[in-house]
Amino acid sequence: MTNSNNPDSSPAVPLAINSDNLDSPCIGICSTLFDEVCQGCGRTALEVCNWVFMTPEEKQATWTRITHEATAMRFVRKN
Repeated sequence: MTNSNNPDSSPAVPLAINSDNLDSPCIGICSTLFDEVCQGCGRTALEVCNWVFMTPEEKQATWTRITHEATAMRFVRKN
């Protein structure tokens, strides 16, 4: 019997597109370098400030955009 809460029992789904997990993309490295986009998570300053008030659909749209852009530190792989 598989446990649906066990991540090993379900197919791997990137956090950014998993509609069941719309947690903040924050990685605790907040830096905007004066350009209105956090270098850590890729969200705009407005998205960061309003995250707790955003609907699940708005959060999903943000996750989709930052995943597609993949420029934030959250998406940089260390070799």
